Amino acid sequence: MGASPVEDAAGGTTTVILNWKKKPHFSQRCEKWGTPTIRKGAELVTNSQSGAELDWGKHGLRIIRSGELDTNTPQTPGMTRAEAISRARVGAQKLWAGTVVVQPSAKTGPHHHGELETVIYVVRGRARFRWGNQLEFVDEAGPGDFIYVPPYVPHQELNARTDQPVEAVVVRSGQEPIVVNLDIPSPEDGPYTPEDDPFHS
Repeated sequence: MGASPVEDAAGGTTTVILNWKKKPHFSQRCEKWGTPTIRKGAELVTNSQSGAELDWGKHGLRIIRSGELDTNTPQTPGMTRAEAISRARVGAQKLWAGTVVVQPSAKTGPHHHGELETVIYVVRGRARFRWGNQLEFVDEAGPGDFIYVPPYVPHQELNARTDQPVEAVVVRSGQEPIVVNLDIPSPEDGPYTPEDDPFHS
């Protein structure tokens, strides 16, 4: 690790601590987007609107314990969602995060999430995802896998197992639970043929 003093436009210095072995491209990002202010001279970081020092005890890290998740969120039959991070709960401005438990054989209808980006991390179980204009693409994810869902992508989520639930963490790029249901027939709805699903042929 190394420390690099950088002079800002006002003539003060900012000390940035970097781990050059892990992030050798960080200096390029600093040149392009500017250096993050961690400590400006002897001054603490302040609220840009009021100029007052921030109270990091109230406005710093928040830990949401596993027993504190809020299930008072929109629910889908066969799925239980619980909210951990939101504007209302912790003051988050650009993110929502929570958990979902999908019961065996449960599935959503085809839908998309508008302009939102979504990340799913599978903790337990096996999830199947279909996507595309006709849900023609299919893949499965298991424990430790991440799934990225871009904006406006038609998709369907399913529990691929009949004997255990899927447990996952969900993070999305906005506060509103945007779900646009789509009138698309799903290959999962018709009679099963091995050609429809390469995972079970």
